[in-house]
Amino acid sequence: MKRAVVTGLGFITSIGNSRADVLRSLRECRTGVEPFEEFSGADCPVKLAGTVKGFAFPSTDPEDWTYPGEPRLTRTQLRAMTPNALYAFCAMQQAIREARLTPDLLSHPRTGLMCASGGSMWLAYHNFHTMITRGVARCQPLAVVNSIPGSLYINLVATFGLKGASLGCSSACASSAHALGLALDLIRLDRQDIVFVIGAEDCNKFNILPFAAARALSVQTDPARTPCAFDRNRDGFVGTGGAAVLVVEELEHARRRGVPILSEVLGWGQASDGYNVMIPDPSGDGLRRAMESALSDARLRPDDVDYINAHATSTPVGDASECRAIRAVFPGGKLPFVSSTKSLTGHGLSLAGAMEAAFCVLALQEKFTPVSAHITELDPECTGIPIVTAPVDAAPRVALNNASGFGGTNVCVALRRWDHAG
Repeated sequence: MKRAVVTGLGFITSIGNSRADVLRSLRECRTGVEPFEEFSGADCPVKLAGTVKGFAFPSTDPEDWTYPGEPRLTRTQLRAMTPNALYAFCAMQQAIREARLTPDLLSHPRTGLMCASGGSMWLAYHNFHTMITRGVARCQPLAVVNSIPGSLYINLVATFGLKGASLGCSSACASSAHALGLALDLIRLDRQDIVFVIGAEDCNKFNILPFAAARALSVQTDPARTPCAFDRNRDGFVGTGGAAVLVVEELEHARRRGVPILSEVLGWGQASDGYNVMIPDPSGDGLRRAMESALSDARLRPDDVDYINAHATSTPVGDASECRAIRAVFPGGKLPFVSSTKSLTGHGLSLAGAMEAAFCVLALQEKFTPVSAHITELDPECTGIPIVTAPVDAAPRVALNNASGFGGTNVCVALRRWDHAG
C-alpha cells in the first residue's frame, strides 16, 4: 500500500492561531481557558471555556463578523458560512501555505477533504426560530446550508474549489479522528494524492452548554485548576471551539514536490464499546481494541510507542476507563508517557481528534512531550502509568492519539517522527 505523510498544519485554537503560538503554548503549558462572557448569567453553573481569540460573532449577520488574516471572504461566501467554517477557512490558509500547495494542486480531482463538525447550533436555532415565529419567507435562502453539520465540508469544498473526495464525519467526539483514518485509507488505496483533514466547532453557549445538562462540564471558576484530566478531583470538561487542519499526502507525491515532511501517519484502528449511549465502558475494552488495532495496522509493537495523547476529557468515568485501556495494551515492560492536551485547550468535541493529532505531529517533529496540566493529586486509577505532570526530557518517535465519542465509538491513530521513518 501507499504511505501517507503530513505536509501541512493549520490552527485556530484556544491556545493559539498559528503553528508558532500553539507550539509555544504546548511547550510552556499555557492554558487557553478563561471566564466566558456568554456563561456570566447567575443561572449558568458553568463559567469557563477555551475561548478562540481574534474572532467575534456579535450577531447572525456575517457583515458583523470579524476575523484575522488574509484573504478576505466575499459577502456571498460569508452568508453561507458558520463560525466553525470560518475558523476552518483561516486554518486551511495556514496549512496550504506550509504544504506549498499551488492552485492547480488545490483544485485537482486527486485532492480531497475529510472533515468533522457538530454544526452550528447557534445558527440552526436562529434559523428555525425565524421560520417558526416569522414565517419561512423571512428565512435567508442559505439558512439550509448553515443549519446542518455538513455546512463545514459544503463551504470548504466550494470556497477552495476542491474536486476530489469530500465527506463530513459524524461520530461525536471521535469524528475528526475518523476523518484522519479515512484520509489515510484513501491515500493507501491510491484513490487520492492529498487529503485535507479538518475538525472544527463553534465556540458559544449553544454548542457547549447542552453538556451541562449531562453533568459533563466542570463547574470550577479558576482556569488554573481545571480542566484537570487524571486528577483525583476532576469534575468534568471545559468546552472549546476552533479548527485544526492537517494536509495528509501520499509519500512519493510529497517527495516529487520537494515539500518538507512533518511526520508519517502509520495506521489507525477503531472499535465500539457496545455498552451505553453516553457513558464509556468502565473496563476500557473498546478503546483497548481500537489501540491494539492501530498498532497492528501500523505494524508496531507496544514497546515502540513513546507517547499517547489521551482522549482524557477530565470526566471521572472517562479518564479511569482510558487508564484501564492503556494498562491492558501495555501490560508490562515500558509504558509510554501519557498526557491530555485538553487540560490546556479544553475539549473541542468533533474538533478534538484532528487538533490533538496535529499536536502529536508538533511533538514528534519538535521532539518534546506535552504536559497534562493542573494535576495536584493523581487519581489512583492512574497508578503505574507515566502521566506527564511536568516537562520531561523525552523526544517521542512514535505517538498514539486516542479519541472516543458518545455511543462508545473509539479511534486510535498512530504517527511517527519522519527523521526516524525516513
